[in-house]
Amino acid sequence: MAQAHALQVLVEALRRLPGVGVKSASRMAFHLLQHDRAGARQLAQALQHACDSVHHCRLCHTFTEHEVCETCQDASRDRSKLCVVETPADQSALERTQAFRGLYFVLMGKLSPLDGIGPQDIGLDRLLDRAGDGVVQEVILATNFTAEGEATAHVLSERLKARGLKVTRLARGVPAGSELEYVDLGTIAHALHDRR
Repeated sequence: MAQAHALQVLVEALRRLPGVGVKSASRMAFHLLQHDRAGARQLAQALQHACDSVHHCRLCHTFTEHEVCETCQDASRDRSKLCVVETPADQSALERTQAFRGLYFVLMGKLSPLDGIGPQDIGLDRLLDRAGDGVVQEVILATNFTAEGEATAHVLSERLKARGLKVTRLARGVPAGSELEYVDLGTIAHALHDRR
């Protein structure tokens, strides 16, 4: 009975992953326990290590193992441009295009009044401080083209413009309703280049 309970706890833990339902979580749990116990232990250790080691960059709020991430430390980056994204996955997608050489600010979410997520929950004050450092000349809003992403971009744009900053938005080459981490790299690169 204890094994059945441990198995159920594993299935429930796997269900926390996005897009994973009961059947998929059960298949993963059975596979790991039946065919790949070494892989299961490696996965558990990797998750534990990441949880213990990875935290937010003091400047841009992305994930890093250091106080300041490698991107923020890179002296070759254009510090006059600050790109605002919702998640580290979105930042990673933009980086893979190699079309942007500025800095980032990661919101770690988007405005969603229905879920009780307001400007203070996505680090608006930290963004305003970062963008208002006297070095940043342009803030590029690269939030997703979902209803929440558009609302987030609108609120951020109004607050940033009120501080005299130039604010641009990714061009509409990225399909409406899409999320950056799932958009092909060419589309992201063109959208970044043709921002308005």
